[in-house]
Amino acid sequence: MAKELAFAIINPYTIAKSRTGGILARYIGRTQLDLVAARMFQPSRELADAYAQLILEAEHASPDIRQLLADYVRRSYGPDPLTGRPRRVMFLLFEGEDAFQKIWDVTGGVTPGVVTGQTIRDTFGDYVLDENKGVQYFEPAVMVAREPSAGSAALKLWARHSVSDGGICAEATDVAHGGNVQRTLVLLKPDNFRFRSLRPGNIVDLLSRSGLRIVAVKKFNMTVAQAEQFYGPVVEALESRFFKIGGKRVGEAFQREFEFQVPEESIKEICRLLGRTFAVSQFELIVQFMTGHKPSEVPAAEKSSSGREECFALVYQGPDAVRTIRQILGPTDPSQAEPGSVRREFGSDIMVNAAHASDSPENAQRELDIINITEDTLGRWVSQYYGA
Repeated sequence: MAKELAFAIINPYTIAKSRTGGILARYIGRTQLDLVAARMFQPSRELADAYAQLILEAEHASPDIRQLLADYVRRSYGPDPLTGRPRRVMFLLFEGEDAFQKIWDVTGGVTPGVVTGQTIRDTFGDYVLDENKGVQYFEPAVMVAREPSAGSAALKLWARHSVSDGGICAEATDVAHGGNVQRTLVLLKPDNFRFRSLRPGNIVDLLSRSGLRIVAVKKFNMTVAQAEQFYGPVVEALESRFFKIGGKRVGEAFQREFEFQVPEESIKEICRLLGRTFAVSQFELIVQFMTGHKPSEVPAAEKSSSGREECFALVYQGPDAVRTIRQILGPTDPSQAEPGSVRREFGSDIMVNAAHASDSPENAQRELDIINITEDTLGRWVSQYYGA
């Protein structure tokens, strides 16, 4: 069976209620599809109206359900009519065999009745009727397409608007501004994507207790060139800290092998001589972990090619964002992190510790520039399947 490219759009209300992590976990864990791209949008009135029209023209649902969904999109996706500020939606792109049906099965339909909690719409959506069977309240949680023909039309529409309406959605109605508002990067590392699981979504769910807003996302494979630039400052830090990191072990090794105790000053000198070698070797391992390649083994002409490992970037914005996110992640060493923190729950060691977070607003901006957070990967994937 040929692969398909299917999508799920997380609605503004769902994102505002910080339900993103639970939804992401279900799509990745239950469909076993590959999450190949993700992008935040602040839909223009033009995009919202055009998408609503596509929903009306689809044939997979009854006319009344199509009208209900189209009205919802017109009302909830476009800019706020009072303030003119945009709203946020998260566009997730999945690839795999029978992708549309798998996404639909996990999403669920729009029908009132017995709620089981088995589907995303059962759990995160609402469809409330009054005593006369009129719709009293409606929130579908996510928007999807049930079959390829409607899905391809929607994908091409959103791809056409991906540059103009997508990227960093910092001006949305529910995003804080001014004061001590900061922007910070969280990078979910490759250990979360070695197999399809709930982990990425569960980490996003833990981060939701920050109260911060996600203003940008990107699913990508880090290049060696990006990793070298991203982790370049680590070399100097490791070199200067080698005595603190490994001085005790150096002394113990000499005592074990040669049966004499080395004075501390001598250990410091040994660490000074070996610090650079240690730092470079660790840097090689870090880049290999993030990309699948050791930089010393990759020709310069190939360092800008996509690596083998997957990463997922999220940009959070809000008051004191840098400190808040780092507190939820926990210390670099998972064994030193508190229960309930991201690294304690999902990390293995200092390098394989689930996620990276920026340590300052300045470094956040540097890192966002390196990974090119605004890059339109969604449009590229749609073009591969459907042409320009």
